[in-house]
Amino acid sequence: MKQDFFKYQAQTTPHPLAIEVSHAIGSYIYDTNNKKYLDFVAGVSACSLGHKHPRIIRAVKDQLDKYLHVMVYGEYIQQPAVELTKLLASHLPHPLEKTYLTNSGTEAIEGSLKLARRVTGRSQIIAAKLAYHGNTMGSMSVMGYEERKQAFRPLIPDTAFITFNDEKDIKQITRKTGAVILETIQGGAGFIEPKYEYLKKVKKQCEEVGALLILDEIQPGFGRTGKLFGFQNYDIIPDIVVMGKGMGGGLPVGAFTASTTMMDQLQDNPKLGHITTFGGNPVIAAAALATLQEITESDVMAATLEKEKLFRSLLIHPLIKEVRGLGLMLAFITPSAEITNQVILKCQDHGLILFWLLFEPLAIRITPPLTISESEIREGCQIILTVLDQIQDIKI
Repeated sequence: MKQDFFKYQAQTTPHPLAIEVSHAIGSYIYDTNNKKYLDFVAGVSACSLGHKHPRIIRAVKDQLDKYLHVMVYGEYIQQPAVELTKLLASHLPHPLEKTYLTNSGTEAIEGSLKLARRVTGRSQIIAAKLAYHGNTMGSMSVMGYEERKQAFRPLIPDTAFITFNDEKDIKQITRKTGAVILETIQGGAGFIEPKYEYLKKVKKQCEEVGALLILDEIQPGFGRTGKLFGFQNYDIIPDIVVMGKGMGGGLPVGAFTASTTMMDQLQDNPKLGHITTFGGNPVIAAAALATLQEITESDVMAATLEKEKLFRSLLIHPLIKEVRGLGLMLAFITPSAEITNQVILKCQDHGLILFWLLFEPLAIRITPPLTISESEIREGCQIILTVLDQIQDIKI
């Protein structure tokens, strides 16, 4: 199977990790030799409730017995999508009440950018340096990392970039600006939190000049920071919120939510202002509904902050310079890219899955399922410390 993987399936890097997956359950993934790996990555923040969560599996199976795809998005009334969007509205602050369901986070970013231009009539989009919002042409246009964009230019024009957490740059948001798009917590940059009420100051400037604030919650969303959405930690309400990843409990989904007044502008002038065939797919929506129900009805969301404390108490080592992030959106920083690479690869050999961040070569991602247990956290952290000790001894 590995030979066929490399021969027939396109890869994104020259050196994929290439675990041959047999099955997965809870916090563990098993390979075809039945070796188990404790998962500290959760499909890059996608598997919020771990692998094969019974509530999600049950919801998917129930929907499979009824119907799969029946019509393009927005034409037929399908119970899973209606219930999902209604439940989302009940957990979002006013005026975030109407949701457009998509196939992925990056498609939701595309829709949010189009909506902002449609509402404001302005073309300029401001994003943050070192931002990551996806990899389609529109999303890449607001990616703040030129090395990853250069080969695909020209991209969408009239984009500009400010430095995250730099208050001086906020004045670059003017009456020419249609929207400012920011990650609530910068992901690819190294899990950088907003400081000194930065998001509130950006929102104030947007209100003063008539621009919209789009917050990308694709990674922080769905309980990972102790709140359903990361922005709820910072006393801020965006004009448009974008979500994905952990929303589907392991299935591909995205969405963007805004006020009814704004969202209705995609219906007309022109009609079909944003359209998708499979957005709101009933099986996917059933999985997302079950995920949202479980996160909001259980204590799993509140427990993330206690689990963060446990991680921080355990991840103490001379080769760990810093632990960044909030809740179960964490990254620890090593002294060098070489050490980062060694830790990730050696931990995989020891049965622990870690992963890189996009633009910060010193960072190691820790985004486990929200359902991870205390004993599993201790197990994984002990593997990390053992590997770090081995690396330190070699360096000495």
